[in-house]
Amino acid sequence: MRVLITGGIRSGKSRTAEETLSGQDNVVYLAPGPKADPVTDPEWAERIARHQAQRPAHWRTIETTEVAAALPTLDGPVLLDCLGTWLAAQLGETGAWDSLSGWESAIAERIEALAAAWRAYPHKAVAVTNEVGWGLVSDHRSGRIFTDWLGRTNQAIGAASDEVWLVVAGRTLKLT
Repeated sequence: MRVLITGGIRSGKSRTAEETLSGQDNVVYLAPGPKADPVTDPEWAERIARHQAQRPAHWRTIETTEVAAALPTLDGPVLLDCLGTWLAAQLGETGAWDSLSGWESAIAERIEALAAAWRAYPHKAVAVTNEVGWGLVSDHRSGRIFTDWLGRTNQAIGAASDEVWLVVAGRTLKLT
């Protein structure tokens, strides 16, 4: 079973995902975000440390932005947290922030590859994402790019999932 868990920042998404897999053995935690460097970004390092402390010690963590390539190599339950940090890395790698030509088709291909790998994954898998499209349209180009493409990513992974859950204020609503 594949589940996509979405919600706002600090809504309880990660905790819900971790609880969903808490009884499983051999869970792999896929972390596609930037490395935690306490010198350059102490707030991010603290955030990562809090998340790590919440997880069972026997879970294995793999830090990679190449999630579509990693999934077929894994055997067992997976928690991917989160699609927003994955997308931000992809946008950077393809030149979206710098307006390089061809980035849109490259991002679309990467989202499609991730959705295909997610759909094909034969074990229990939970992905966490952010719901960012409920506010105003950003007046910054980077904000609009991120919001638009995260919406597309969420739709693709949602379509490749068996269930989609919305978490608000620590409460979960199953959408499918």
